[in-house]
Amino acid sequence: MYVTQTTHTQTTPPGPADRPRSPEFRLAAGALRGLRQDLFQDAFAYRPLPLAAVDGPLARRLPGRLRGYAAWAPHATVAAAGGFAALVAMADNEAGLRAVVRALLALTPVLLTLVRPTAAFWASFAATTATAITGSDWDTWPWLPSSFISHMVVLTVVAIRTRPRTAAWMWLLTAFYALFVEALFGRDYATDTGPMLFLSALVLLVVTVWHIRREARQEVTAQQTVTEHERSRRTLLEERTTIARELHDVVAHHMSVVAIQAEAAPYRVQDPPEELEKAFVTIRENAVAALTELRRVLGVVRAEDYEAPDAPQPTLADLDGLLANVRQAGLEVDKAVTGAVRELPQGVELSAYRIVQEALSNVLRHAPGAGARVEIGYVLGGLGLRIVNGPPPAPHLIKPSPGAGHGLTGMRERVSMLNGEMTTAPTRDGGYEVTVFLPVPPVTAIEGDA
Repeated sequence: MYVTQTTHTQTTPPGPADRPRSPEFRLAAGALRGLRQDLFQDAFAYRPLPLAAVDGPLARRLPGRLRGYAAWAPHATVAAAGGFAALVAMADNEAGLRAVVRALLALTPVLLTLVRPTAAFWASFAATTATAITGSDWDTWPWLPSSFISHMVVLTVVAIRTRPRTAAWMWLLTAFYALFVEALFGRDYATDTGPMLFLSALVLLVVTVWHIRREARQEVTAQQTVTEHERSRRTLLEERTTIARELHDVVAHHMSVVAIQAEAAPYRVQDPPEELEKAFVTIRENAVAALTELRRVLGVVRAEDYEAPDAPQPTLADLDGLLANVRQAGLEVDKAVTGAVRELPQGVELSAYRIVQEALSNVLRHAPGAGARVEIGYVLGGLGLRIVNGPPPAPHLIKPSPGAGHGLTGMRERVSMLNGEMTTAPTRDGGYEVTVFLPVPPVTAIEGDA
């Protein structure tokens, strides 16, 4: 006889704590949580007011010593506002200890905003109450003239130093304080709650709009920085893709020559050894395989609208035709060649041609009407290029080009690919100069490496 034992689990019915909260309850809870975070949590935290930036158009015109003092302008402004409230307190009463106490009650919360802004808000309520108790003139209630000015300054400074939500809470608490004091003590006195709430709402609204505009400006600036970075990165990738497509024709030509020569070599030797024939067959197969992979790579980097050029890639021998086209566009350009002209690797020739082409295009875009000069130097270790242009005749008529900087990116990529060096700098007369050196190893070094 077998006995089966089962375990029964009883689920506790959901109670009030497990019930989903209503949207109104969640909204109220979130609002109270925000109030606690803004005005109660770390209310006495030490947060000194930072110095103002002195890189503005007005501050840059000041002498060095005054510019250092200008950084303390916000602190001086707040202190001056507190001093004005203190003077109102002393003028509103007879000279004596009571006047001094009320002046300090008006000044202290304002100065406290410089180091502990949240605590200054609560201190303003305490100072307002103490001023009303120690005051002798109750023509207005609950804010006497000095405490009215002091509280307005505190609201403004704290709102500037915090965020819009804090400004809203401060206004609501100010309204609650005013209505509460009026309900208890202010029935027989003239009230200034209306002016306080109206003026404070107006000031806090202006500060909130300022906060929103500043945050929007910061977001736009950050977005523009990211966009510019992405644009530069995309331009760099496009330039590299263009260089890869152009070099494909150069490398494919050499690989095709290797394959043809490897296939024809055995027929140039009478009765070649079998090992030699196998070696040439292997060379040809590897060359054909490399050419196939090269074409496959080109298919990856080729754009959708890319069409393979019908003509061969240009070299320095085609530079005269380029200069003729540039002259027809209105650019006066001269060419100077130094050193023994010799045939260079096709990649170097192509890169040199493209660098000169892009440099002259930049002259046409950024310095229309200026003359240019192209210098080509054949030296023992490589090829030197120098493209320099004079200042534009009418620089104030030049419109900014949307493509500024992209040509330099392409030139730097070509120079970097060939382990060369490139410098760009304005000239003393207001023109621009591009200097490039492309190293070319000696023929003996190439053969030794092979």
